Amino acid sequence: MSRSPARPPGFRTVADQLRSWPDDRLSRLLVARPDLATPAPHDFSQLASRVATRASLLRALDHLNRLELCTLDALVVLGQTSRERLVASVRAAPAAVEAALDRLVDLALVWESDQGLRALSGVADGLTGGAGHGHSGLRPVSAEPPPPAEVERRLAELSEPARTLLEHVADNGGEATTGTARHTVLPEEAATPAEELLARRLLVPRGGGVVVLPGEVGLALRGGRTTREPVDDLPALAASSRAEALVDRAAAGAAFEAVRRLELLLDQWGTRPPGALRTGGLGVRDLKAAAATMHVDEPTAALVVEVAHAAGLLATGQDADGNPAWLPTDAFDQWVDRPVAERWLAVVSAWLESPRLPGLVGARDTKGKAWNALAPELAASTQVETRRMTLDALAGLPPGQVLATGTGVPSLVAHLTWLRPRRPRTRADQVAWTVSESAVLGLTGLGGLASYARPLLAGDAAAAVAGLADLLPAPVDHVLVQADLTAVAPGPLETALARSLQLLADVESRGGATVYRFTPGSVRRALDSGWSAAEIHDFLGSVSRTPLPQPLTYLVDDTARTFGTVRVGYAEAFLRADDEAALTELVHHPQAASLGLRRIAPTVVITDTPIDVLLPRLRELGAAPVVEAADGTVRVARPDALRARTPRDRRGPAVRAAHQSAQVAQVVGAVRAGDRAAAPASTPAAPAAALTPSGSLTALREAVETGTTVVISYVDNHGTRSDRVVEPIRVEGGWLTAHDQRSDDERTFAVHRITAVRPLDAR
Repeated sequence: MSRSPARPPGFRTVADQLRSWPDDRLSRLLVARPDLATPAPHDFSQLASRVATRASLLRALDHLNRLELCTLDALVVLGQTSRERLVASVRAAPAAVEAALDRLVDLALVWESDQGLRALSGVADGLTGGAGHGHSGLRPVSAEPPPPAEVERRLAELSEPARTLLEHVADNGGEATTGTARHTVLPEEAATPAEELLARRLLVPRGGGVVVLPGEVGLALRGGRTTREPVDDLPALAASSRAEALVDRAAAGAAFEAVRRLELLLDQWGTRPPGALRTGGLGVRDLKAAAATMHVDEPTAALVVEVAHAAGLLATGQDADGNPAWLPTDAFDQWVDRPVAERWLAVVSAWLESPRLPGLVGARDTKGKAWNALAPELAASTQVETRRMTLDALAGLPPGQVLATGTGVPSLVAHLTWLRPRRPRTRADQVAWTVSESAVLGLTGLGGLASYARPLLAGDAAAAVAGLADLLPAPVDHVLVQADLTAVAPGPLETALARSLQLLADVESRGGATVYRFTPGSVRRALDSGWSAAEIHDFLGSVSRTPLPQPLTYLVDDTARTFGTVRVGYAEAFLRADDEAALTELVHHPQAASLGLRRIAPTVVITDTPIDVLLPRLRELGAAPVVEAADGTVRVARPDALRARTPRDRRGPAVRAAHQSAQVAQVVGAVRAGDRAAAPASTPAAPAAALTPSGSLTALREAVETGTTVVISYVDNHGTRSDRVVEPIRVEGGWLTAHDQRSDDERTFAVHRITAVRPLDAR
């Protein structure tokens, strides 16, 4: 194989190679390795130094797949070598190795020197963690390795036990201990298999009784390859057949339920918010109460709570008493007014970008303490990548194929492990969490990716919303009231109707049709919120497609008749009723003894119990009291809905991508400008000595007149001198106004701080 003539010749340094790249290739490097751009390097020399730092190298290595890691490991074993020899040494398809090598060069982990391909300094330690061997278990080839024929001759001389021992060392990391074997012995004097290998330099002592396998020997054992098995076999997913329509219907139903649960929970927390722990999390009791409210298990409740927070719909604020509490945000009121499909999109998009780990809620940490939902520490940077890669792998299955039961998730873990072999340790757990969470949120159904989720992963949110909307049933504006004091909603209700009905009745069951049950307590709840009996009758008559049954009419009228019979006022509290029998029943009730009720008149009872305690206790005893104002009027009102401030940074992925693109372009421009400023001037007229302020003014005015780009040496307020490439615009009042190429912005410079001015070297 001859080297392609289209490839550029080798470079003297890594900085020279980076300098030769076009802007779009540099931009791809900075996007793939964003740590290189923060802060912006001064020039290409600093950029080249930064790509070789250990922390940056480890981050880059963590994003390589198995083929790329093995290709890089082979280059470390071979040392400086040609592209052809490297491709031949990796046990994979040549085209795949070429593609892997090109990506390694694009990531600046490999560079093309004058003598051949070279791994960046520090890569070997990064691959091995300082142990001396990477994915192949081989050491770098010796500085002067013996010819392959000589290695083959030495291998042919081995006895069967020695050959077996050598194969064992090669297959187990390329490192062993010698025990009592002699390190310096002639081949004919070798008495053990270990001494045979040491005598023929097939194992090399490293000190401390440890011997290692030289790279050239390992290559010979493996037929000139660095591994025995192919390294380009991506594990396939274990799949089974399932009708796409079934998958879509199951996923759409889960999506609708996820939106409904979130709305139900935040609606309740708006009036009765749970307290925020001092550590910032949600209490265990509050999570259990949330699970009971939504009729789900605690892991699902934790997911709903975490997603609400990630979507900016839930944040910490202050309750009515000024204590820290978890409250719906201002954005929640706008969210509930949008169509279901758009609400789902906002929630799922936040989940895809969230580093939170809801699957850990309830598990124990290293100290034995259970993780709380919304705890600040419950996050991992790898979770976002795992979610995206898991869903992308599911998207790779053709329509009609889903993960096989039992074997599907393990095959998915193996698939992702090949794509990211180095991290994290909790990969299997993160994949399992992603599979279960995506099913709860409606991205997947029955183990397969929904059809409307595919455009979402491709970045087409509008198509995803349209696809889900087509699968959701149209909201209904009516219910069927039945004689058993229930109302059946034959589909998802309109938001306003659902909220009103949830106030007036209790949800008994959910599914394709939701069943609501009317009880004295639910009717009292509506009366407490300010409804009258006539308003309840009118509302039910307007939303019911069936005539109102007589038992429901009696229930509403009887509850309204007893509602307000007993009135509570501030005295530390008093109870007043026109019906003496009602007060007599309360005073003599066996469970009312702790309230300290004392009768001072036939229609008045006083107590030392505060009103906020008295009201719920009286309702437990079967009464329906109302609060009476000082003027004798009844005070009924629904509790005020509390809100927290919406978190500021709610930019979408498209906005963040555009911001990153602009930032990367600015960094590339700054690096090139700094490189030009650092380059030595080639014109003999370039000033070598420092200029006086008047000399600087003269040189700058000349540059303004001729439109010349110049390099100025500028001393800032801290006394630090730096070279700036600028395009002078005007000079007036002792100040230079110019376009600074490094910052890509118009800036002003004090002329008296400019010590040198020279034309930019045209290179």
